[in-house]
Amino acid sequence: MKPLYLLFSFLIVFYTLGCRDGKKYHDEIPAAVTLQPGDARSEALVFQKEMNEAFRDPEKSPLPDRYRMDFNGLDFFEPDSIYRVVARVERTPEAEPFLMPTTTERRSAVIRYGIAHFRLKGKNFHLELYVNRDPVADGEEQQLFIPFLDKTNGVSTYEGGRYLDLEIPKRDSLILDFNKAYNPYCAYNKKYSCPIVPRVNFLDTKIRAGVKAFKKP
Repeated sequence: MKPLYLLFSFLIVFYTLGCRDGKKYHDEIPAAVTLQPGDARSEALVFQKEMNEAFRDPEKSPLPDRYRMDFNGLDFFEPDSIYRVVARVERTPEAEPFLMPTTTERRSAVIRYGIAHFRLKGKNFHLELYVNRDPVADGEEQQLFIPFLDKTNGVSTYEGGRYLDLEIPKRDSLILDFNKAYNPYCAYNKKYSCPIVPRVNFLDTKIRAGVKAFKKP
């Protein structure tokens, strides 16, 4: 599965193209999937390994050469199964496409796919799920784009929030694994244009999982 930062983050030098509906949010959260702590750890470690490999690769890395040459690995939270949760997906089929603001003048064409409802640390939360409206490359599948903010931003994580991406679910539930939360490319290089996280996707808690803030060498 190709990370969505390759779809949603673009180098400015190469770029040439340029609501909520008042529905009631329900409290019921599905429990159809049993999550094992070992799954969270093993999958998170694979994610971390793949991220570090990509950041070392000059063809894939968002890091400027001056940082990549001395790159020893990203800083991650320790994998924690608490942050791997089942969410109920409420579809929003009548949602209209819109242009999501980015860190530059570019606008990213997206549509709200639905809303994920979940419980974390004994509290109910929800996140809006988006899909890109731009055509995907041959062989690529459309994916969910989930930008979010939380109380760690600007402290231990990137101040502009982080992203998750997932395959579009075949049923009305999905697994949100915040251990796989990553930073937008503009956290590493200001030449990138990255979607700004909508305020509606602020989680009033600390998500101590995934990639931490990047500390320049």
